Order: sequence, then C-alpha cells, then structure tokens
Amino acid sequence: MSAPEIAFNPFDPDFPRNPYPHYAALRASSPVARMDFGPVLLTRYDDVVRVLRDATLSVEQRNALISMPMQEEMMAKAGDRSRGSRTMLNLDPPDHDRLRRLVAKAFTPKTIDGLAPLCRRLVDAALARAEADGGMDVIADLAFPLPFTVISEMLGMPMDRRDELRQWSAALVTTLDPIFSMEQFEAALVAGDAMTEYVLEVIEAKRAHPGDDLLSALIAAEDHGDMLDEQELIDQVILLYVAGHETTVNLIGNGVLALLRNPGQAGRLRNDSGLDQNAVDELLRYDPPVQFSGRIATSDFDIDGVEITKGSFLMTCLAAANRDHAKWGPTADELDLGRTNAGSHTSFGSGVHHCLGASLARLEGRSAIPALVRRFPNLSLATDTLNYNGRFVLRGLVALPVTV
Repeated sequence: MSAPEIAFNPFDPDFPRNPYPHYAALRASSPVARMDFGPVLLTRYDDVVRVLRDATLSVEQRNALISMPMQEEMMAKAGDRSRGSRTMLNLDPPDHDRLRRLVAKAFTPKTIDGLAPLCRRLVDAALARAEADGGMDVIADLAFPLPFTVISEMLGMPMDRRDELRQWSAALVTTLDPIFSMEQFEAALVAGDAMTEYVLEVIEAKRAHPGDDLLSALIAAEDHGDMLDEQELIDQVILLYVAGHETTVNLIGNGVLALLRNPGQAGRLRNDSGLDQNAVDELLRYDPPVQFSGRIATSDFDIDGVEITKGSFLMTCLAAANRDHAKWGPTADELDLGRTNAGSHTSFGSGVHHCLGASLARLEGRSAIPALVRRFPNLSLATDTLNYNGRFVLRGLVALPVTV
C-alpha cells in the first residue's frame, strides 16, 4: 500500500498559533501520509520512535531521491560552499560517531552540573530587572540571553557581537524547514558567510591563546589528533552555537506561555519544587521547541503496511507523537506537570541522533521556568496578540511580554 497524499499546509494562518488540531487530524486520518511536495509524514508515537531509532536510516541529503523546490537554483547560488554538510547533525555513522565523541566530552554530567551556578546568576539578574521594571519580554530578557550566554561560556566565544549572532542564527535556521523562499535561502547564505568569517576569527585567536573551553579542545583535536578537518571544525562550532540557544529559547518561551494558559499547573509548580525536573519534561512534551525531525530511507521497507521506497524522505512529527492518545491516554492534550511518563517524549529525538545538549536544555529550563513563576505569583500576559516566528520545525514566539 502506498502512502495517501495529503494537503498539509503549515502556512495556514491558524497553524503557527496552534498546530495541534492539524496534527491530530493527520494522526486520525492519515498517520503515514505523503505530503504534496514529497516527504512522508509520520504522526503516531510508535512510528516516530521506530524511525528515529532505526540505525539503517540516513540523515545525509545525498541519499534522498526527491529534490527540494528550486534546488538547482539554490545549488547555483550556493556555489562551492559546503557549509553545514559536515555537522554531526547531517552525517551518518561512522563520521557522526567520531564527531559526537569529540563534542560529547563537554556535555558530561559533571560539566553540566558545573553550569548550574552560572544559570542561577543569569536568571536571578534577569528576574531582578523584571521586578524593577514591572515586567519583561520573556524571550528577549530571559529565554534568549540565558542559553546564549551559557553556550558562549562553554565554547569560550566572546559576547561582543550578540545581536549580530542572533540575526545570523535566525536566518540560518529558516532553512531547516522543508519549504522556504529563495529570499530566505539567500539571507541564510549571507548569514552563513558572516558567521563563518566570525568563527574563523575566533578560531585563530584561540589557536594563539587557547583556553579551558570546548572550542580550544576541538582545535586541539584538529591540530594534534587529525580528528577534525577545517570544515568540520567550523561546522561543529556553528552547529553548537546555533543549536545551543535556538531550541532552548523555544523551550522557555513555549513553556512559560503554557503555564500562563494553565494557571492551575503554574500553581502546582510554584508550591512544589519536587516537580521541577518532571515539569520541564512535561512542558517539552506539551509544546516542543523542535517539532519535526527528518530521516531518509536507504532501502525499501514498510510502516504499518505503507510502502516506503529507498530514497524517500521521512518527516517524523515529534509534536504530534507527543500528543498521541495511544501513548499518553485521554489527557494527551492536557498539561499535567505530574505526568509519570513525561520523560518519554520525543522532543530530543531518539537513537544515535538523540540531542547531545538535552541535559543542558533541561538544566536551563529548570533554572528559568520555576524561578519565574515562584518569584512572580501574579505573572500575567501583557498582550492579547502573540506572534510566532514563522518556522514550523523550530516553532516559537517572537516575543512574550508579561507583567510581574
């Protein structure tokens, strides 16, 4: 049986505000379905987990048989740039494993625990400013500066061009969506060039004056162990820089909004510090910062009787899986900070590409969200209109103004 074609339109005006009814309809009618522009979309928990954990599937674009819209024109504009193609995110084993082992040394439990005091200081300072001002934009004043500062500290990157780096990062991640405009692609090329130039400058400075940080360690691996070539080094640094804050911005923003809309759950968290860890996992399940993850079939197989041919691009909908009633029961669409199996969510992916920074994201979420609701019991939205960033892979808010 072939996958039925569906008209899945993430550009529907209602989609950014609340995509979950769209996902539920797909899961009920066409849980394994081919989208208009080619990929097979999966929305059930069991199917999503099966695909994410299947080590025979690929993430390397060269294995896909379908072409993106305007691909030839994009390749011509990109020229000889190979940017991003050597990140562990875009590589299969064994190259993926080699790169991940190098970077994983900076994400040990001891290292992550050692970042907790920095997180607390950053959160306390942001909340003190909010108290003095009578309010804050959760995105600009907390959700962005916290993970950005932490990943900069880990990498040993200077903070002097924060605003530019934020703009470059925002332009780059638009191309994670399966459909984007030529204007967005051109903006991503410009941003990528600028970020690459900046990273090269920092790498040269680190070569001259190495420090006790991840970037210095990666440079040493390149220079002494012949483990990283120049392009791999640049790509890993940019990946860590971008992924190290873009996803956590959405975790904190989406999570705070969910609590504002569910005051009973916010009250539970405010009064029970024992919920902190589970609460972050439930918020990740309820409205995940990354909504989709892709894989490419390297051979023919089937999912629930639907034929998947070699070269097919599979889009696993993490957000739909996280609300599958077959997994989470009749309360799947409700926020329950005490949910016993909240940690089984798919928001960090699964298998060999499980998010390397999951423990760091959880730490940042635990540091920010409970502290915010406990310090400000009268926290409330300062607007009736919320704008989303227009992405559907990294779906999040542009701003979240609140009064305290």
